Amino acid sequence: MPKIAFIGAGSTVFAKNLLGDILSFPELAGAHIALMDIDPERLRTSEIVAHKVADFFGAKPAIEATLDRRRALDGADYAISMFQVGGYKPGTVIDFEIPKKYGLRQTIADTLGIGGIMRALRTIPVFLDICADMEELCPDVTFLQYVNPMAMNTWAINRASQIKTVGLCHSVPSTAEALAEDLGVPIDEINYRCAGINHMAFYLNFERNDEDLYPRLREVAEKGTFGRRYRHLADKVRYEVFKRTGYFVTESSEHFSEYVPWFIKRDRPDLIEQYEVPLDEYLTRCELQIAQWESAKAAFERGELEITHERTHEYGSLIIHSLETNTPRVIYGNVPNRGLIDNLPQGCCVEVPCLVDKNGVQPTRIGALPPHLAALMQTNINVQALTVEAALTRKREHIYHAAMLDPHTAAELSLDQIWQLVDELIAAHGSMLPVYTA
Repeated sequence: MPKIAFIGAGSTVFAKNLLGDILSFPELAGAHIALMDIDPERLRTSEIVAHKVADFFGAKPAIEATLDRRRALDGADYAISMFQVGGYKPGTVIDFEIPKKYGLRQTIADTLGIGGIMRALRTIPVFLDICADMEELCPDVTFLQYVNPMAMNTWAINRASQIKTVGLCHSVPSTAEALAEDLGVPIDEINYRCAGINHMAFYLNFERNDEDLYPRLREVAEKGTFGRRYRHLADKVRYEVFKRTGYFVTESSEHFSEYVPWFIKRDRPDLIEQYEVPLDEYLTRCELQIAQWESAKAAFERGELEITHERTHEYGSLIIHSLETNTPRVIYGNVPNRGLIDNLPQGCCVEVPCLVDKNGVQPTRIGALPPHLAALMQTNINVQALTVEAALTRKREHIYHAAMLDPHTAAELSLDQIWQLVDELIAAHGSMLPVYTA
């Protein structure tokens, strides 16, 4: 049976969902599960939940919990990353509150923008340490990378390490399901092909029995008959982008609004209102989740909450099952652009369909994207490339360069403001960042 290491297993809800997906397969029900986290209290809770998930399925995995990352990785066949360096406090709060002083507002701040840049800079060094451990302790491991900023983290790992890595995100299947609902078509009757970069991939085709569904989706866009799927949020931003580009993007409107310069402008509150852009959404979301977790944690530990499981959209368990059983599947993975998309830079991190079987994760060649989509993606890739360069070379200048080229930051701040903002963010991060040379 394979050994599967959960790095950051104190993310109890996410770990529970992935573990449930894995143990739902009889072929994986006896796997060796190594739960690792740096927080002993959260790790203890996750261990309790893991045993309850196993009981729900009648599975008999070998479950161990450890604070020692090297012990968890030793001999692992699969490793799954699910941590957040810096946490909500102070990391995320710093990423929001300091830019806000300069008039730079954000919604999620975990993928691009100044928040995404800083999150990457404090996360990539941890990944480099993890990869060094894996190269020593489990060099043949398959690394399932779930941590945002997805593209930057995965790009850096692939530049600095030989570990087999695929970045995983649920935005492609989740958005397809949302569009199916808007169209009133069962999702299992829809076929699609999607490609681009994480959180900015587009459905190149969206079909039902060879019928192109894009004309019907354009009717939905014109009538405004799309739903509110993400809590209280409508999907106005990306339906507007669909009208302008002719293709639908995979990431939600609250995310996408901060990847471009068009929707969040401090001197245009009318745009914020028109497109229902939820400023500070991630702060609100985190506070809600923390409150929910605190109320649920004690109940988990006392055994008062019944553990059940329904399969999620996450690809992790499907990849493990396909590699172990040679069951062929197609997933969407974040991988290096090595001849996959012609009009995006070679080596950057792209999100494409991948065949998975006993031979591993095998990306599909796409060819050239529509030129305007590639150009839009390039504005984000510029920021990713310079952030990765800063993290790997420890040259401070590239942090400024990344912020300069960020579409939303550049639309709101002058060069002097960008320099001052970066300086203040670096100072506030303190020991969460390595030393950068001037």
